[in-house]
Amino acid sequence: MNGPIVLAAGGTGGHMNPARALADEFTTRGRKLALFTDYRGDRIGESLVDVETVQISSASTSGKCGKGHFQTLKMIITGIRQARRALIRLQPSAVIGFGGYPSLPTMLAAKLSGFPTLLHEQNAVLGRVNRFLAPWATATALSIANTDRVPRLTRQKVYVTGNPIRREVSDIRKKPYQVPSSDGPITLLVFGGSQGASVLSLIVPVAIARINRGLRVRLQVSQQCRPEDLAIARSEYMKADVRADVAPYFSDLPKRLDSAHLVISRSGASTVAELAAAGRPALLVPYPSATDDHQTANARVLSDLGGAELIQEKDFTSDGLARKLDEILIDHEHLAATAKAASSIGLTDGAIKLANLVESVAELRHPQ
Repeated sequence: MNGPIVLAAGGTGGHMNPARALADEFTTRGRKLALFTDYRGDRIGESLVDVETVQISSASTSGKCGKGHFQTLKMIITGIRQARRALIRLQPSAVIGFGGYPSLPTMLAAKLSGFPTLLHEQNAVLGRVNRFLAPWATATALSIANTDRVPRLTRQKVYVTGNPIRREVSDIRKKPYQVPSSDGPITLLVFGGSQGASVLSLIVPVAIARINRGLRVRLQVSQQCRPEDLAIARSEYMKADVRADVAPYFSDLPKRLDSAHLVISRSGASTVAELAAAGRPALLVPYPSATDDHQTANARVLSDLGGAELIQEKDFTSDGLARKLDEILIDHEHLAATAKAASSIGLTDGAIKLANLVESVAELRHPQ
């Protein structure tokens, strides 16, 4: 077990955030690490201290055909060769993939090279890459016990660890949720995951402009937007005379989550896990084009227990949201009950459990 642990992740924060949380846990254990990722994850990987980053060629196969399909396969084969050379050089103790197409070449290379492999699934539906890899993986770790689409023949190798979350978010759980005071500020946090969400930028500011003025003047809004949506969102808030901090990225998002009385967001796996861990009430608007509609499945993990309200994008309108905000922002009992329900399923030890599982997998015999 002297070799490094290799993390294979890339693309969006949904894959990178748990990889980063696991990296933090292994760092406290004194383990060496390497990150295999694509060009997008390579930028995020720069924030990991003392972690070697290896950029691997890859591409999504979904929706590809003809010449495009051939080019995709060519990139994946190139990525497998790149990953295999790097793995042979590093001689890792284990290789863990966090799903998504950027992890595919590395996990295939690890299997071909005989290294112990482990998959981690963040969502309530096992992703396509993880479904493909699961029969050959040494083990598969789930964030949610009743995750859908787990291949029947792999279930004896499945473990539930939860989703690793950032320590800054885990710390929020130590402080109880505070409802707004009767006449004090009401803090609202709006974000669409690491990639932002245009629908939130277009709908939320207009809806807030239409709520009861007595509530509107008390609002303090933090909203993450795509860069192309910043101007319109800021303009709507200015016209409504609402105090709003609008930006494409918040480096202090855990701090804003801590102070939030209500969250409006997409329902990516990391978002749902962090809302539950922090115990914050939310209105969740699943991304309708998510593979296998996994964001709806994620949202239902909270909404079925009363820890959030699920609003499908087709039903997400400015008028409807304005009515909803008028209703719930003054219902302190409802906010508190929703926060408590979310907290009831919140887990903060996902990184510890996953690290323990990785180390048990790493004890298996390595190639000579």
